Amino acid sequence: MRRADRLFQIVQILRNKRLVTAKALAERLEVSERTIYRDIQVLSLSGIPIEGEAGVGYMLRHSLDIPPIMFSAAELEALVIGARMAKTWAGTELGHSAQSVLDKIAAVIPAELRDNIERSKLFALRFGAREDIDITLDICRKAIDDKRVLRLTYRRADGEQSQRRIRPLGLYFWGNVWSLVGWCELRDDFRNFRLDRILGILVETEFFEDGEGRSLQDFVRQMTGSH
Repeated sequence: MRRADRLFQIVQILRNKRLVTAKALAERLEVSERTIYRDIQVLSLSGIPIEGEAGVGYMLRHSLDIPPIMFSAAELEALVIGARMAKTWAGTELGHSAQSVLDKIAAVIPAELRDNIERSKLFALRFGAREDIDITLDICRKAIDDKRVLRLTYRRADGEQSQRRIRPLGLYFWGNVWSLVGWCELRDDFRNFRLDRILGILVETEFFEDGEGRSLQDFVRQMTGSH
């Protein structure tokens, strides 16, 4: 276990509001008690309000605030790749929000972990990006949240175009394309629409409610065969 990860784990253990001995910490983290003593000193010098002494135990002074965001190196890298994927694939609005999340995290985590954000070698690339798909994604996501009916001009794989009026329910990412699942009023059934085949999209003023057998949960049950 990296030292930064071990320091993080010690703080999390001490946040349980109980007196914890160095021996107990050493056994849980599989290190020597001497290592725990050194780690406690490092945490104390960095401003973490630890009370106690060797042979007695340690705990946090709960009258002081503990920074609420602390991540292990692996957790931070998971957030980094997730944010990078959102910036690349999740539309304009969520892409900007993803960068804002990374900026906020970098502002509160220790310097050693902050460097991990820049050192991460995990990337999400997208070639031939189309701005219209990002805009369509933003519109669909908001319509799903607001439960607003959408009117689509859609081109099928064979090139045939049609007008569809749908109740948007969810968005699915398949690795290189997004699809919108919704209740299609023309077919009176669930349908999937690839975002890159949507030629026009209009948000109507009408709102909708999930009717029996027409919700996203109903769609998932239909696809998985569950009851």
